Amino acid sequence: MFTGTYTAIVTPFKNGNIDEAALERLIKIQIKAGVDGVVPVGTTGESPTVSYEEHVHIVALSVRFAEQKIKVLAGTGGNATSEAVYLTQQAEKVGADGTLQVAPYYNKPTQEGLFQHFREVARCSRLPNVLYSIPGRCGVEIGVETVKRLAQACRNVIGMKEAGGNPDRVSQLRAALGDRFEILSGDDALTLPFMALGAHGVVSVASNIIPRQVSEMVNAFAKGRTTAALKLHQKYYPLFKDLFIETNPQPVKAALAMMGQIEDEFRLPMVPLAARNREILRQTLKDCGILR
Repeated sequence: MFTGTYTAIVTPFKNGNIDEAALERLIKIQIKAGVDGVVPVGTTGESPTVSYEEHVHIVALSVRFAEQKIKVLAGTGGNATSEAVYLTQQAEKVGADGTLQVAPYYNKPTQEGLFQHFREVARCSRLPNVLYSIPGRCGVEIGVETVKRLAQACRNVIGMKEAGGNPDRVSQLRAALGDRFEILSGDDALTLPFMALGAHGVVSVASNIIPRQVSEMVNAFAKGRTTAALKLHQKYYPLFKDLFIETNPQPVKAALAMMGQIEDEFRLPMVPLAARNREILRQTLKDCGILR
């Protein structure tokens, strides 16, 4: 259902507002490049700094701009269950294909709390749910046994974006949940190692910049053309790393601005990339053949 390359699309701002024209251009580029879907208002989409109304509007715009040519996996998680329920129900109303559910952050729930949170969100709509474990941001990891409980209790909990940086988690999830449960890498640099252990693709930051190349890498590996996939990984590995030279999405928005696709604009507490890191990223983009 959600396999291949999903771009964690940025939220472009202009003069403090959502830049709808830029978002449309970005999604059209993604469609043309052959990605499988976009993930609006996730981590890369700066979900913590948009209002509820803006959040739903961004999902609705993404659905409209995708024109059913690619899937929209809407980021609708929250650190309060009521927030996640509301955003998920609204995403279903505006036509999203599925929902990405990050672990509640800051409040550090127990595994039982995580189970009850995700179960309640899954109950609130018919959308397929992809869980999102990123302990570096959330302070908690969604345990393998918790994922197994959720998959057994909720038919629409169908997958996991795994962003803990540990390939062994893929093996653990595979062993616990079998082949049908979908696993997506949450780290561009680990896409191929994760797929070698049974993941189905990636939710990518880098594909904001190089959608065709990331899609080709994922498709090549999935079809057994591992040498071709590895060459693409090696070529763009410096970009995969430098897109995290500062907190995401500061570097990827800087790169898109350098490419003339968006304004280099954020909402506090996110800020533009530091000058030294900007030059490092610019050189990496040149070395990868993205900028002249």
